[in-house]
Amino acid sequence: MPPRAARLSEIRPFHVMRLLERARELEAQGRDVVHMEIGEPDFPTPAPVIEAGCRALAEGRVHYTPARGLAPLRAAVSHYYRDRYGVEVDPARILITPGATGALQLVLAALVDPGRRVMLTDPGYPCNRNLVRLFEGLAQPVPTGPDAGYQLTPALAAAHWQTDTAALLVATPANPSGTLLTDGELAGLAALSRERGAALIVDEIYQGLTYDTEDVTALALGEDIFVINSFSKYFGMTGWRLGWLVAPPDYAAELDVLAQNLFLAAPTVSQWAALAAFGEDTRILLEQRREAFQQRRDFLLPALRRLGFDIPVTPQGAFYLYANCRRLTDDSFDLSHRLLEEAGVAVTPGIDFGDYRAGEHVRFAYTTSLDALEKGVERLRRFLS
Repeated sequence: MPPRAARLSEIRPFHVMRLLERARELEAQGRDVVHMEIGEPDFPTPAPVIEAGCRALAEGRVHYTPARGLAPLRAAVSHYYRDRYGVEVDPARILITPGATGALQLVLAALVDPGRRVMLTDPGYPCNRNLVRLFEGLAQPVPTGPDAGYQLTPALAAAHWQTDTAALLVATPANPSGTLLTDGELAGLAALSRERGAALIVDEIYQGLTYDTEDVTALALGEDIFVINSFSKYFGMTGWRLGWLVAPPDYAAELDVLAQNLFLAAPTVSQWAALAAFGEDTRILLEQRREAFQQRRDFLLPALRRLGFDIPVTPQGAFYLYANCRRLTDDSFDLSHRLLEEAGVAVTPGIDFGDYRAGEHVRFAYTTSLDALEKGVERLRRFLS
């Protein structure tokens, strides 16, 4: 066999996928499993979006689009920022991508040379560090705990800065913690990046899913910030594989060239369908779903705390609870497997999100119904007692 590229040995697996596979095996055997492991909304894609996709298929709108995406969709995203956030974004800065991962690939390809560092949080979304490695960069995880809201604050970024730091990558709301960066923290990160000649990349794929606080965008801080977003989470279009990138004006043309070469264009039918994601009927439905997620959070958070899980920071966004389980075990990987096999509850071990105190944490996703969450909590109670 030909030799494998060295990077393969450094790309870590996403352990939750093996847990999901095992959960499916148990279900095929007749076991009932409460799924709190996967970060995918249980709600179906909104009907107006499905109908728009069906119309596109029926009308034969299935051919390649420009690499940047359909002009009407880019205009719709621009109007979304204007109408919802009061921020003017030129459609020329917007690229429609195959999921948010496609957007991040474009940004990293444009910014990261071999050996350059990208600073990010530990814990954080696992694919980020792997994508940095894919482009021969160096992921620079910064340990973050509840005192920093599990976020890369300006003080932490300044303290960990290296001469070869090319970019800061932050997420708000964040996975796995569900926490937000404040307006002041975002402004501080933007100022630090400008001062030191690095890029600020802000992952906003859970934008819209915020609770007890105003929904904002980093684009309000200036045109030199790279912002990644997605139709997957708030808009409920995970399987449609559609995201977008808002780039600084000077990068738009080069990113277009990269898109032509990396993936040619995002899925055409998905783009036509996504036009309906911004309609009034869809917006009302999505807000109802956001309220349902908040109800689930408000049930699950105190219930887990009563069971002995330590969740010191109340998440204000996304649909995750990052729980410290050190009162129960120092091996959350083993606990996750035991919960699945013995209690029929699937959760994600902390090892998927980094190294910092990973064995003390598990992530619960409240992406299932309130009835299912109640059943899962009762199973946890029986298991732990």
